[in-house]
Order: sequence, then structure tokens, then C-alpha cells
Amino acid sequence: MTVGQAATWMRTAESGNALTFHFCPTCGSTVYWEGEGFPGYVAVAIGNFADPNFPAPTIAVWEESRHPWVSLPPDTPPKRVAKQG
Repeated sequence: MTVGQAATWMRTAESGNALTFHFCPTCGSTVYWEGEGFPGYVAVAIGNFADPNFPAPTIAVWEESRHPWVSLPPDTPPKRVAKQG
């Protein structure tokens, strides 16, 4: 989405903080999200980048609650950020 207004959806995270998701109102793709637990930060969905040279993740978050069919690369560093709350 490069022009226009994003639609939003808000939910409460496990920490109790609000998360606001901004998505394309036409196709429903998440573009970015913001969380009360991380003021000043905006998380951008990796799928928005079509660059095959985009840097690999440097941290995994919530890996303990991922679906059993999701596997992380063996060299993925463990979570280093404490839950916000």
C-alpha cells in the first residue's frame, strides 16, 4: 500500500497492552502494527519487502507459542526482549 488510508484493527496482547494493526482495506494484508508496550516503534510485516537480499531476522519472539508446524532456522537467536507489561 503506497497511497490511501489503512484500515485498523485493535486487540489486547497477552501482556495486556493494546496492539493496533494497520492493513490494506482492499486485500486485507497487514502492512504494519504498533504496540503500547513498545512506544515509538512500528513493526512492518516482512512480506511487504520483495527484496531477496532483505536481512534475515535477528531475533525470534513468542517462539514458545508458535504452531508446531512452524520451524525456525537452527541459527535463530533466542528471544532477548522481555515481555512488556
